[in-house]
Amino acid sequence: MLRGGVRDITSYEPTASLAVAAPQLAPEQAVDGVRDALVEAVRTRLAVPRHAPDPDGLDGLDPGPVPGMGPAERRAARGAPAPGIGADLSGGSASATLALLAAGLPGRPGRLGGHGERLLAVTFNDRATNGDQAHRDAELERARSIADNPRLHHVVVAAGEEALPYADLESGPLTDEPGPSLTTASRHRRRLLAGSADHFVGHGARQVLDAHPARLADLLMDRRRRHLLRPVTALAKADGPSAQSVLVPFTVYRAARRLARTPYPDGIADTARRLLERQFADEPVADGAVDASLAALAWCRPGPAARWLTGEALAEVSVRLGDAATRSPAVGRPGERRARAALARQAADHRVFEQAAEVRNQRLHAPFLDNQVVLACRALPDTLRVQPGARAAVLRSVLAGAGVRDLPPGWGATSHLSHAAAVRAGLRGAVGALVGLFDAPLLADAGLVEARVVRKALRSAAEGAALPLDGLAELVSTELWLRRLVARRGTCWVGAEGVARQRAVAGGVVPRARLS
Repeated sequence: MLRGGVRDITSYEPTASLAVAAPQLAPEQAVDGVRDALVEAVRTRLAVPRHAPDPDGLDGLDPGPVPGMGPAERRAARGAPAPGIGADLSGGSASATLALLAAGLPGRPGRLGGHGERLLAVTFNDRATNGDQAHRDAELERARSIADNPRLHHVVVAAGEEALPYADLESGPLTDEPGPSLTTASRHRRRLLAGSADHFVGHGARQVLDAHPARLADLLMDRRRRHLLRPVTALAKADGPSAQSVLVPFTVYRAARRLARTPYPDGIADTARRLLERQFADEPVADGAVDASLAALAWCRPGPAARWLTGEALAEVSVRLGDAATRSPAVGRPGERRARAALARQAADHRVFEQAAEVRNQRLHAPFLDNQVVLACRALPDTLRVQPGARAAVLRSVLAGAGVRDLPPGWGATSHLSHAAAVRAGLRGAVGALVGLFDAPLLADAGLVEARVVRKALRSAAEGAALPLDGLAELVSTELWLRRLVARRGTCWVGAEGVARQRAVAGGVVPRARLS
């Protein structure tokens, strides 16, 4: 739309006032709304026709016996999912909530033409990561305890070094756009191959339920300072006891107050200046919760891969940010804006994930990314979101409202440490192939990066240096996507100038005479 003679993007939803806080629902009422939205999202998927091949067709469920192989082995060898409905079942809260909701609704969720009367719950067990063995065993034990249900059939997928991130980058489809999921597609595909034709995943739960650190500034703008006590205290204890733990609450409070008093144009202009001057010293490079939260208390911040871009690329981004700071007015509060941007990035990467890890005859379902679930979660009060363990508490209430109350001890524990250890191990194992990928990168031909700088960063990260691993994943996935795009040009692109249209058979297909 045009606003003052300048093009601007607006939302269909009413704009919230920056001076007066919008009326918020009571916590119990908001949690009930999340429960109703999640149950309806799962029930809708159970009611639609199942996505599975015709058992009596040419692509039947079992084409015939093979000596020494049962039906399950033959299906796995063909790379086809099991009929019925399944779900990821890790020790986390999101996937376990979906699995228990799908298994607990009336009817037989896995039933399809007499096949598979139980919901198939799949747990991925990484045996190649030399991380916290006790944490991994506890997560597996929680999954087994949850799956101790007559309506669940539990399958554990054990994988070694061949399923680490950055493994098997040579094979894979050309997705619509690049994304970090390209580096872990082979890992996820091994899990999905053991799943069902209709498979639930818990993607998006963290983005729609957790509170972005910038929401602390929203609480200050609403004059609700007392609600900051518990989150900043938990943040001080997150990285363990240290000499600086006493100062963490005051440091976080000052950063939140500074963000609450900073206008949107000034915050964007400050980020543009930092990009132009290559100031990345304050950006977090380790897995510390305090550093990450302090860096997130801003209207905008440089991306994790910005430190490896060339000066020309950073200058171009800086100019565009400067134009946006003077052209676009502030829409919403800093916490709401940052949370919405994080959800949009997660949804975009989920689309890439669906294409990169696609299994034939399988349809993935992510109820947490449904519109009605997102809107219901958005109605949760900020005072509830920012409390420690809010996501697990909300999902526990959702399950209790659906009749599921027996949950194992430790349910709701996060798995970020195990994921970071797997990424680090995969980077060490594939550092040679990754360095070779950037011998003559297309990103360098476009003037975005310097090959020498990226190769040095890859070697340093493989040796254990404190570098943002998600930034390296973005660089690798973008370079990989560009190479796949160039390799496919002329074979799948129709209508491009100078590219002749190719046929599978040069002379066409001759129709066969009808048999009398």
